[in-house]
Order: sequence, then structure tokens, then C-alpha cells
Amino acid sequence: MHVLLWILQVALALQALAGGAYKIFQFDKLENAPPTKALPRAAWTAIGVLEMVCGVLLVAPAATGWMPMLTPLGAALLAVESFALAALYSRHSLKIAATNPLVYVVVSGVLAAFVAYGRYALAPVA
Repeated sequence: MHVLLWILQVALALQALAGGAYKIFQFDKLENAPPTKALPRAAWTAIGVLEMVCGVLLVAPAATGWMPMLTPLGAALLAVESFALAALYSRHSLKIAATNPLVYVVVSGVLAAFVAYGRYALAPVA
């Protein structure tokens, strides 16, 4: 179980870091998509920063052993953020397709929730 959680943590961390950086630094490419018009640019920047912080929290605390309870917290925040984005995207399209970001964020949210629960449930009792 630990190996599966580590694989998911690293994959989600890379996805969160890349997605957050894209929302912060490449926002001009996102501006034409309908869901991005629902929030101002500052909100998308804040979401990107949150994603990047969560990406670091998914790996760094557990890998270093320093405050490892931050890992399930980062995963839970990422899950909540993903489901909030899913609610935003669902207002524009419910089509199940590879090009719809709704599918992507729902899967990411479920995986992040699984990591949060797994790391919290398997945490050593102090």
C-alpha cells in the first residue's frame, strides 16, 4: 500500500506543480476557454499557487520525515480544490471526453482523496 501511495503522490505532485505553473505563467493560453472567464485572473493565480504548494506538500514532508502529517493535509487540499474546479467546469460541459477538463479534475480529485485517506489512515500513532 505504501508503494502505491508513493506512486500516486509523486504523480499527483508532478501534475499539481505543472498545472499550477501553467495557471500562473501561461494564463494567456487559458483565457479563451469558457470556464476561465468565470473567475478573475487573480483567482486563477491563487489556485495555481495553491496547487504548487500542495504538490510540494505531497512529497517533501513524507520524504524528509519532517512533519509527515502535512502530506495528507496537502492531498486533502488538492482534492477539495479539484472538486471545486470540477463544479466550475461542470457548469460549462458535462460531456465525457478526453478534451473536457471536468474528467481530468474529477479523476485527480479522487486520487488525491485516496492519498489523503491512505496517508492519514496509515500514519504512525505517536
